[in-house]
Amino acid sequence: MAALTAATTASLFWYASTLPPIDFAAARDRSTVVLDREGKLLRPFVTSDGRWKLPVGADDVDPRYLAMLKAFEDKRFDDHAGVDPLGTLRAAGQMLANGRIVSGGSTLTMQVARLLEPRQERSLSAKLRQAVRAIELERRFSKTEILDLYLTLAPFGGNLEGVRAASFAYFGKEPKRLSTAEAALLVALPQSPETRRPDRFPEAARKARERVLARVEAAGLATRDEVAAAREEPVPTARRPFPNLAPHTAEQVVAEAPEQRSQRLTIDARWQASLEQLARERAIALGPQLSIAILVADNETGEIRASVGGVDYFDAGRAGSLDLTQALRSPGSALKPFIYALAFDNGLAHPETMLEDRPTRYGLYVPENFDLGFQGMVSARKALQLSLNLPAVELLSALGPQRFLSRLKDAGAAIAMPRDGGAPGLAIGLGGLGITLADLTRLYVGLARGGEVVPLRVKSEGVGSATSSPSPRLRWGGPGWGAVPLGTGLEEEPSPAFHPPIPNLRMNAFWASENFESFIVFRSSQPKGNDTENSSPKRSSFKGSDQRRLWCACAEATLTLRGEASAPRLAHRCRAPLNRGADVGPVETEARS
Repeated sequence: MAALTAATTASLFWYASTLPPIDFAAARDRSTVVLDREGKLLRPFVTSDGRWKLPVGADDVDPRYLAMLKAFEDKRFDDHAGVDPLGTLRAAGQMLANGRIVSGGSTLTMQVARLLEPRQERSLSAKLRQAVRAIELERRFSKTEILDLYLTLAPFGGNLEGVRAASFAYFGKEPKRLSTAEAALLVALPQSPETRRPDRFPEAARKARERVLARVEAAGLATRDEVAAAREEPVPTARRPFPNLAPHTAEQVVAEAPEQRSQRLTIDARWQASLEQLARERAIALGPQLSIAILVADNETGEIRASVGGVDYFDAGRAGSLDLTQALRSPGSALKPFIYALAFDNGLAHPETMLEDRPTRYGLYVPENFDLGFQGMVSARKALQLSLNLPAVELLSALGPQRFLSRLKDAGAAIAMPRDGGAPGLAIGLGGLGITLADLTRLYVGLARGGEVVPLRVKSEGVGSATSSPSPRLRWGGPGWGAVPLGTGLEEEPSPAFHPPIPNLRMNAFWASENFESFIVFRSSQPKGNDTENSSPKRSSFKGSDQRRLWCACAEATLTLRGEASAPRLAHRCRAPLNRGADVGPVETEARS
């Protein structure tokens, strides 16, 4: 007997020596995933051959699922060395009794070996190879690492590989918390993934789940009542879409580093989902062929906390695939605070300076207020609160349009002017130029920081840390990003290589007033009839002690923000519509920190 054992062992060692090294290419080839600041999935991408294969480990999966998996597939997984002798004897006895292979006696480690080196045939030689490979794997990896390989490689039907991809596709959630029925279904599918696909063969999937549930009850992993309730739970009959939050930003960061399988961003998934839904609902209410872009930045660090590039990524009518945060558009009234800030900085005015809001002509240019009315003599404070056009143009005339434009460029904004040329006119103060939402947000962050402009960033480099050096301008993409679409009549002017801070701006006096409790939001719509609400300014009151850290402005819509705690740290910029030039009326929304 000892001689037979020695001979068998020697034969196995000889056979193992004839095999090439294990190829782990299948384990390394995984989907690229884009995560939020806390590690939550924003968007996954298929592999090069079109499969969903999300990275996953034992710690990412419901412990009950792991217990069910071992009970059903390999109850002695934690004890054997790759091959289960008792399971092998059982399989051999069934084969002798039935004249064919009834069960293979494969351990989870042997299944991993088969998934790493797929073989179509189901023969004794194939089993021998799997057994030898399983022993190699056990000698090389821990039990947890082998389990991680199974969870990543197991097939679940169609182009789904790995339990995490299957959990998203069939249940729309991470596999961290699964019901008894969901866990049982995921245990059953890899045995015959194509014939048990619930989206194609729900009845076969249900019967397979029943067998797993019976084993679970027998093993004492669930009570009779829990199993009964699981049997009543419906089997999913269709696949669900994978998460697709911040799709424009996700695509761009992946394009910049395609070899990096995991990208972590500064975006907050909860905020992102809420603002995308908000933009979608409002765009639908506004009408077809309209879109909305929203950008939220942390004033302290320059981190992008949410970036909505458009409404419905797959809606061609709304140009959903275009990142409208990088599109050149008129800023409308959004540049008015900078006019006032620079006027204060140059000693031309202060918050209580009285300005004239009356009909005025500047050569051929005759500006008007949005309500076509006039307030007479008003303070600079009130003129900005009411977003009056005439006082802003008066201050811009005193500053000089070219000087104002140069200051914006020095702060890092890439400004586009009409191609017909000529010196910039006073219309630039009311939106007569082109600027991206990204650059406009960056300017507002600089305003909130007392004139210090910092680069906006979306890639996490240790969330919470600020970038140490300034960048020429916010640019998430390669060549061509921010380029002017054909037929816009705009030309993008290059920005300087280095951007000094906006000199002080002397805005402290503006915010220090005890009576100034509101921040201004701008609207582009005109009041209709005697609608007094439409003709009054929209304001948002904040109770934070450092109000100047939050500026909210909307170039073509009104965004009302209400916040507590950390809300004053954020600069919110919103723009709508971005695809068409129609008047959309006031837009009131609410965002909570």
